Order: sequence, then structure tokens, then C-alpha cells
Amino acid sequence: MLKLARFLKPYTVYILIAIVLLFVQANAELALPDYMSRIVNVGIQQDGVESAVPSAIRASQMDRLVVFMTADEQAQVLSAYKLLDPASTEAADVSKTYPLAVTEPIYTLNTTDKTNLDALSPIMSRALVTVTGLETILADPQKAAAMGAKMGFDLTKLPPGTDLFTLLGQLPAAQKAAVIASINQQFTNLDTSLVEQMAVRAVKTEYTALGMDTSTLRTNYILRVGLNMLLVSLLSVTCVILVSYFSARTGSGFSRDLRKAVFKKVTAFSPTELETFSTASLITRSTNDVTQLQMLIIMGLRMVIYAPIMGIGGTIRALNTAPGMWWIIAVAVLILLGIIGVVFSIALPKFKIVQSLIDRLNLVVRENLSGMMVVRAFNRQGFEEERFDRANKDLTSTNLFINRIMVVMMPLMMLIMNGLTLTIIWVGAKQVANSTMQVGDMMAFMQYAMQIVFSFLMMSIMFIILPRAAVSGDRIAAVLGTEPTIKDPEVPATFPQPFKGTVEFRDVCFMYPDSEECVIQDINFKANPGETTAFIGSTGSGKSTVISLIPRFYDTTHGSVLIDGIDVRTVSQHDLRDKIGYVPQKGLLFTGTVESNLRFAREDASQEDMDLALDISQASKFVEEMPNGIHSEISQGGANVSGGQKQRLSIARAVIKKPPIYIFDDSFSALDFKTDSDLRKALREQTAGSTVFIVSQRVSTIKNADQIIVLDEGRIVGKGKHKQLMETCEVYRDIAQSQLSQEELA
Repeated sequence: MLKLARFLKPYTVYILIAIVLLFVQANAELALPDYMSRIVNVGIQQDGVESAVPSAIRASQMDRLVVFMTADEQAQVLSAYKLLDPASTEAADVSKTYPLAVTEPIYTLNTTDKTNLDALSPIMSRALVTVTGLETILADPQKAAAMGAKMGFDLTKLPPGTDLFTLLGQLPAAQKAAVIASINQQFTNLDTSLVEQMAVRAVKTEYTALGMDTSTLRTNYILRVGLNMLLVSLLSVTCVILVSYFSARTGSGFSRDLRKAVFKKVTAFSPTELETFSTASLITRSTNDVTQLQMLIIMGLRMVIYAPIMGIGGTIRALNTAPGMWWIIAVAVLILLGIIGVVFSIALPKFKIVQSLIDRLNLVVRENLSGMMVVRAFNRQGFEEERFDRANKDLTSTNLFINRIMVVMMPLMMLIMNGLTLTIIWVGAKQVANSTMQVGDMMAFMQYAMQIVFSFLMMSIMFIILPRAAVSGDRIAAVLGTEPTIKDPEVPATFPQPFKGTVEFRDVCFMYPDSEECVIQDINFKANPGETTAFIGSTGSGKSTVISLIPRFYDTTHGSVLIDGIDVRTVSQHDLRDKIGYVPQKGLLFTGTVESNLRFAREDASQEDMDLALDISQASKFVEEMPNGIHSEISQGGANVSGGQKQRLSIARAVIKKPPIYIFDDSFSALDFKTDSDLRKALREQTAGSTVFIVSQRVSTIKNADQIIVLDEGRIVGKGKHKQLMETCEVYRDIAQSQLSQEELA
């Protein structure tokens, strides 16, 4: 199948654009769970307060916070804030947001650098949670006693009116450090994000104390993040549409080019190659097989590249969200891979059989339709129905087997996904209860896990398409890789001008491929312009084989065929066949009209040329009687005209070309004797200067030929005119006496 990759080269730009868009789409979809987590964690649980680092804080509250910070932390925090005096113009500027700024000093945050804010967040979080906790504890004597025991002194023994935070600030450095270390120890077992979540409640309380309107914080945050989610979703949808467009363009263009290449290759095949591939198989390869590859490309661009991006990206984000639950995804993926491996090990061999069964079904249908009259004549409709039924059932049963195997995939996938969801909720709920995970993170992890599983599901769908497409690709590659046995020379010769049309066979022998002996041997004769050379002999004597060597349908095994002294193998096939008007044994017409079939030989033929050709071929009368005359429709293969009419139209097609060499390969067999005689008489006038070859079983047809060649078992046993052969050739005499009366023989 890789041999066909060259057909994708013209669409490289489309493929690259699709890949870029898939990366954008994957990143957009991977961002959605994070937005959802932020809505839950920040918008709902934190009431819209985004950070534990307040944008403003009362100076009195800051004094309390710095008590629980080390000297370095104090310097770091205070350098990030600016103290505003109530009487300053800066305080007046921020008073709309923080009304308290005009009545008491406040600190405002003077940095927006994310790195600085990330460094400040854990420091401020611990301090805010500690201060808030102490304020709560002081309101409850029992909690105050327990807290005092941990700090080393009894908080309930403090004198009335004593400020605990002022007292703690006045402790000796060593004792103060011990208190801070004791407090920090309480946070070691808590996740940083949970500490920050507890701290933002204190931040909201501080914002209320500053006079801010906090009632809309939650709504505004959810709407803002929700709008971002909507924009990201629209970006993802846009990428999906564009990827679908580019993949469709690539797949359709690829299949168009591939069909064109297959058709062009087949038209260059000689009969030898056409015997290798059946007609039904070539039709299947040009249609169904190409469609399989088109589907692979379209689905491949949308899934094969997208699925790994989603799988890898989802895994990274899931581990960043909840590192402790990685094993859940690992177990699910291993189970999934095991199921895929088992299913495809069973189904894959069947995929390779399906295409050959389609070939067989097409063959049966084609033979039955083309031979319908014979089937009816021998009352074999029942046999043909059974034959079709067997081919149909074989294909159906194979497809059903594959589908039964594949149908197991979806319910198992759903079972894995539902089990995965339950496991994440069960494990995640425990971690939320132990304050080691936030609810939003658990929900985001769940979505990432689903995305990972779906990426494997998409890859499993590709496993369904890929094996069948691989078989189709190999079948098409086999056609494209078959080299025709009849080739043009690298430097073709040209016929001398003016062209005469003298044909000469010199010691010609021919053996069919895979045959053990020659079917014709030692063929020597010369046919001159203005003469008619006829071939006659029993069935299988080699008449049509000899004729087929002139237009190079086959090449001689030994000896040579010369036209005007030039070996036909040294000129191009186009130049050679351009000099020949050929009428095959079986008259073949193409779908279209009478006119289009005549113009098949010469597109620029005038109406007078067509009328003359029809007159010569004795076809004028029945064409005029057709509903639309020369514009009447001809069905596929000429099925709507009789055998004799088909032969006459085939002869007219050759005559209209006005070639210097005519070949009539038993082309008068379906004509009655009168029509045959009239046609040959008209032909003699038209072909007076041409070299004419006639193959016939009728002595009456060739009786007046300038040269009659009698063949028997592939050898020439007689050569001459009618009277001469009647005297010298026993084979010819026997044929003539079996067909003609004594008067006709004379």
C-alpha cells in the first residue's frame, strides 16, 4: 500500500494544513476540562475569587499576616504591595473599587507578574488561613485552649483586651520561629491548592471589609470563563469543519488520480495482462478498492493523527491534574488494548477474504447479465440463481462474521468508560474527603480519562478500516505494478513517407504466454496496397492470431512483421494503429449514439463522411429507420441492435477512418449472403488503394481475394487465388466443396 503514497504528493499542503488544524483542535478540546475545573473550583467553591493573593488589603490586616511569616517572606510580600495613605491622590483613585481607602491605610498589589504571584500565593495562603483560624479559635474558649497547648502557652490566660497578634509579634525571635514552624507543620499534609482555596474565603472577607461589591464576583467569573469555553469550543468546531474539508479534498483527489492511473494502466495492457486480471476484478479494483483507500485517507487524517495527540495530551494533563490516580487510566488502557488485540487477531484474516469475494460476486453478476439470453434459452435461471446465491451468501456470511466480532467493541468500550468513571468518582471522592484533591480537579481528571479512552476508540476504528484498505491497496498496486508486455521502443522509428501500407510476414512464429509450443509457425507472405489478402482455415488454425500480430496486440516470438519495410516493434503503437482500420470478430459498440460510435474512429468526420461510411457498410437503411436516425441511442455493448447491424456499424466505424490498412477479422459472419456481397463490392471501391486483410470461414466472402492464405494447425498449407488453390490445396478444396455448389465453385 505504501507504493501508492506517491499519489498523495500533490496534496501535501492540504495534509500539512489539516495536521496543524488537528493540533489546534486537540489543544482546544484539551483546554475545556481545565476551564470546567476552574468554574467549579474558583467560580463555585471560591465564590469567584481567583487568587489567594489579594489585590488590596487593609494595613491592619497586613500587620497580622506578617506576624506568621519569616523575615524573608515578609520582605517578599511587602515588596509586592504599596501602602496608600488615606489622604493621598492614589487612595482617591482606587476609592471607587476600595471605598475604605479614603478612611484608613490599605496595601495595593503592585505586580502582575505570574511568577511573582505564584511565589506569593503559598505564603499569603498560609498566613490568611492562620489568621482566620486564630480569629475563629479565639471566639471559642475550648478551641483556644487546644491551640494554646500546641503553641506552648494558654491563650485563655491572656489579659482582657490583649491583642494576640500584637503579642505574637513581640515574642523573641527563637520563640516566634518555633510558633511559625509549628503552624507551617499543620499545612504539610494539605494540598497547596486546597490551602489556597481556604485562603480565598479570607480574601473575600477582606474585600468586603474594603467596601468592594463582592456580590457579582462569582457570576462575573463564571460568565468570563464560560465565554472563554464557548470561544474555545467555536475554535474547535471551526477546526473540525476545516479538517473535514481538507481531508475530503485530499481523499477525493487521491481516489480520482488513482482511478485515472489504474484506467490508464489497464488501457495499456495487452491481451496477456488482461488474462491475468479478470474484467470483474479490474472493475472492483477501480471502484470498491479505490473507495476503501479514499475512506482510509479521509478517516486517517481525522483520526490517526488526532487520536495520538488527544491520547498523549490528555495523559499529560490528567497526570498534572491528579498524579495519584494515574493507575486508573493505565488499567483502563491495558484492558482496552487487550480487547482490541483479541478482536482484530480474529477478524483480520477475514478482511483479506472480503475483496476476493466481492470480485467473485461481480463476476457472477456480470456473466449472468451478459449471458442472459443463453441462460434463458437453456432454462438455467435456477442454476444461475443458486450460483449467485452461493457467492452472495459467502460474502454476506464473511461480512456478518466480521461485524459480529466488531460489534463487541462498542459495548465493551462503554463498559470500560463507565467502569472508569465509577472508579475515578470512588477514588476521587476519598481524596476530596481527605482534602488532597478539589472537586473540580476530579471532574477534569474524569474528562481527560474519557478523552484518552476515546482516542483509543478512534484508533480501534482505524484498525477496522486499515486491514481492508491495506488489501485494497495491494490489489491496486498489483495492477499498477504490472508492466505491459507490449511497449513502445525508447526511440521509436517512423514509417517512410509517403506511406504505402505494404505488410510482410517473415518467418513468423508465435507462442502464447505459458504455452509449451507455438500456435503459428513459419508464416511468410507479403500483402501489397490495392490487394486483398484473405485467411481461411478450420477453427483454431491460427487465422485471428496471425491478424492480431499486425497491430501488435501480441509480439512475435520469432521472426518479424514489417510494414513498408519497418518492423512494427520499432515504431510507437500510436503511429502503427493510426494506420489501421480494425474490425474485430465480435462487433463492439459503445454507449452513446450511432454518430458518437462513428466519430470514435475520427472525431472530425463530416456528415458526408458518415453517410458514405453507412452506405458502404450497408447500414444506411436500418439507421434511417431508427427513431432519431444517426442520433439514435446505442445501449451498452450495442445490445439494442442485432448482430448483423452491430457488425455493419463496426465496419462503418473502420471505413470512416480511411486507413491505408484494413483488417476484417471474420467481420461478415452475421451478414446474409446478399448484404455480404453488396458490402464487399462497395468496400472494393473504397479500399482500392489500401491493403486489406479479411479473415473468414466463408469461401464466398474471400473467393475474389487477390491472395488467399490457407492455414491448418498454425501453418500455411496453401497460398494463391481461388482457382489455383482449388487445384493445389486439399484443405481449401474440402472447405470450398462443403460450402459451395459446383456452379459457384466454377
